[in-house]
Formats: sequence, structure tokens, C-alpha cells
Amino acid sequence: MDSIISTFHIDWKIIIAQAVNFGVVFVVLYIFALKPLSKLMAERGERIETGIENAKKSSELLRKATEEYKQNTLKLRQMAVDAQKELTKDLEQLRVKNLDRIKADNDEWTKKRIEQLEIDKKALVEGAKSELVTLAMLAAKKIMEDKNK
Repeated sequence: MDSIISTFHIDWKIIIAQAVNFGVVFVVLYIFALKPLSKLMAERGERIETGIENAKKSSELLRKATEEYKQNTLKLRQMAVDAQKELTKDLEQLRVKNLDRIKADNDEWTKKRIEQLEIDKKALVEGAKSELVTLAMLAAKKIMEDKNK
């Protein structure tokens, strides 16, 4: 062993001094570099975890919003179909009502027209009678005058 020490020129005092120097450098590096780095890495790890949790929450919110959007779209489509059916039904009822009203108005107009024609016919007959009476009287008067002459 002594031959190894003398061959490699190992000095125990230098090795101890180097060990003490290493210990001092290690303690200084631990205090001034490793602790702040550990703290910085821990904070960064927390931020990364928070970011991952926020990403998961955002993903879940996006999934829920997409599902809600699909459900609302289906509801709106159904409401549109229902509204269209109701509107078609209302339009059909309005068409039937208008047809009935037009038919009733037409029947009433026809009835009034027939009544007016009857009134006009009676007036024409009365006028013709009165004209006939007048003509008959004139004819009788003329005949009387011709007989008296």
C-alpha cells in the first residue's frame, strides 16, 4: 500500500484539505444554489400542476358546453318543428274560417240580390200595371171620343 501511495504521490494532508474544501464548496453551493433551485423547481412544479388542473377543468367545461350546445340545438329544432306544425294548423283553421266566411258572405249577397230582383220585379210589374191602366184609360177615352163623334 505504501508503494501505491509513493507511486501516485498521495499526501494525506492535501486529501484532507481537499475534502474540507469540497465540504465548504458543497455547503455554499447547497445554501446558495441548491435550495433556491429546489424552491424554484417546486414553484414551477406547482405552476405546472395548476396548469394541468386548469387544462383538465377547461377540457371538462368545453365538453359540458359542447354537450349543452348539442342539447339546446336539439331542443331548438324540436321547438321549430312544433312551431311549424302549430303554424300550419293555425293557417289551415284560418283558411277554413275564411272559406266559411266567404261562403256565408256569398250566400248573403246572393240572397240580397234575389230579394232586390224580387223588389225590382214587383216595381216593374206595378209600373207595367199602372202603364197598362193608363193605356187602357186612354184607349177607352179614345174609343169614347170616336163614338161621340
